[in-house]
Amino acid sequence: MSNLSKKRYTITSALPYANGPLHIGHLAGAYIPGDIFVRFLRLQNKDVVYVCGSDEHGAAITIRAKKEGVTPKEVIDKYNKQIKESFENFGISFDIYHRTSEPIHHELSQEFFLNLYEKGEFIEKFSEQYYDEDFHQFLADRYITGTCPQCQSEGAYGDQCEKCGTSLSPTDLINPKSTLSGKTPILKETKHWYLPLDKYQPWLEKWLIEGKKNELKSNVFGQCSSWLKSGLQPRSMTRDLDWGVDVPLEEAAGKKLYVWLDAPIGYISATKQWAIDNGKNWEDYWKKQTNPEDESTLIHFIGKDNIVFHCIIFPAILHAHGDYILPENVPANEFLNLEGDKLSTSRNHAVWLHEYLEEFPGKQDELRYVLTSILPETSDSEFTWKDFQARVNNELVAILGNFVNRVMVLSHKYFDGKVLMGSAFNDTDNAVFYELAKYPALIEKSIADYRFREALTHFMSAARLGNKYLADEEPWKVIKTDEERVKTVLN
Repeated sequence: MSNLSKKRYTITSALPYANGPLHIGHLAGAYIPGDIFVRFLRLQNKDVVYVCGSDEHGAAITIRAKKEGVTPKEVIDKYNKQIKESFENFGISFDIYHRTSEPIHHELSQEFFLNLYEKGEFIEKFSEQYYDEDFHQFLADRYITGTCPQCQSEGAYGDQCEKCGTSLSPTDLINPKSTLSGKTPILKETKHWYLPLDKYQPWLEKWLIEGKKNELKSNVFGQCSSWLKSGLQPRSMTRDLDWGVDVPLEEAAGKKLYVWLDAPIGYISATKQWAIDNGKNWEDYWKKQTNPEDESTLIHFIGKDNIVFHCIIFPAILHAHGDYILPENVPANEFLNLEGDKLSTSRNHAVWLHEYLEEFPGKQDELRYVLTSILPETSDSEFTWKDFQARVNNELVAILGNFVNRVMVLSHKYFDGKVLMGSAFNDTDNAVFYELAKYPALIEKSIADYRFREALTHFMSAARLGNKYLADEEPWKVIKTDEERVKTVLN
C-alpha cells in the first residue's frame, strides 16, 4: 500500500481538543500509530517532521468554560499544559506540540481564508440558523444536540453524530435543544461564507476514489465513498462565536472561522514555528516544489470521527488554495471501547492518560504494548483491565521479557555478562538464523502498510523463536560438558 521512496515526510497526528484530558482511545486512534511510523521513518534516515498541538478554538472550548465558570483562555491553558506533559511523559516523539491560539496560527488561518476569498471560492449567503433567545446568541454546531436522523441516537451534535459518524447540519436534528438553556432554539437569519464542496466533488472523486482506491485502508475508503456517493453540499466556513480566529473581513465583525477550517491549518502553523525554532524552511514540508520528487509526503494519523475533515474538507481547502501538497494517506483507526461500552468524556468512562501515568509510574511501555496489540485498525476494538493484565503477563513478560532475562542471567552466570563466541555455528543455529532473517522485511512491510498490530505479532514471533531455541539447546545442561557450545548458543 505505502510508497516510502521519498526523502522528506510531514507526519501529523490529530490535534486534541484542549477542553479535557487525553484518554487511551486518543492514543490508540492517532498517537501510538503516528509515533511508531515516525520512529520507523527515522530508522531509515528520512527527513521527518512530526507535528501536533492543541486545538484551542470552537464551541467545545466555550461550552467547557461556561460550565466551569471560567474564561476559554483558562480552559485551554489548563489542558494544553496537561496534554503536553502527558505526551512527553508517555514518550510520544513530536518535534513540536503547538497551540492554535498562538498569533502565528491566527495569521496563517486568516491568510488561507483571504486567499480563497480573493479567488471567489466562497459562496456568501444568508441563512436561518438556530438562536438561543435566553442567551441572546446564535448557536454553533456543538451548542445544539438532538436525535440523529440516521441512527436515531440521542445526543447527536449539530455537526456530527458521534454514534454513527454521520455528518449533520443543525437543522437535520430531530428535537433540537440548546446546550446553553436546554430549550428549543428559534431560527434567525445570519450571513456566512460557505465552501462549495459540491464544486470540488468531481476533483475529489478523481483524486480520492480513483487515485487512492488501492492505498487507503478499507474503513477510510468506505467512509469517503459513502460521503461522496451521498453528494457533497456547501459547508459554512464561518461561525457566530465569541472565541476563535477572527474572520478577516470588515463586514464579518464578531464572526470566527469554522474550527474545521483553522484546526488542520494548525499542522502548518506548527511546522512554521518549528522551522523558525530550528533554522528550517517550513515550505519544504508543506508546499509544492519545482521538482515533484523534492516534495514532502504528507500523512495524517487520526481517529474515525475525523476522516471526513482530513480526507475531504481539508484536501478541498488545500486544492482550492493551490500552493500546498495533498495528503498521501490518512491511515485512520476506528474506535477503542472500554469494558464493553464506548469511551465517554462526558460520562467520565475512560482511562485518562495522566492518571495512568500517576498510578502506574514507569509502566509506559506496558500500555504502549497492549494498545498496539489491540489497535482498532479497521474495526472497533476493546480495552479491558483483565486483558491488559493477561497481555502484559502472558505476552510481554512471558515471551519477550522471559527471553531477554534468560539470556542475560545465563550470560552473567557463566561468562560475567560478556558476549563470547565458542564453537562454530551448526545446522540448528543456521536454521534459526534463516528463520530470523525473515522478520525484518515482514515487520518493515507491515509498518509501511500501517498494519502495526501485525508488525508487533512478527516482533513477538521472533522472541518466541528465541525462547524455543533456548529450550531446545538447554545451555544450563550443556554447560556441564561443552562450555564452548554454550558460548555460541548465548551469542
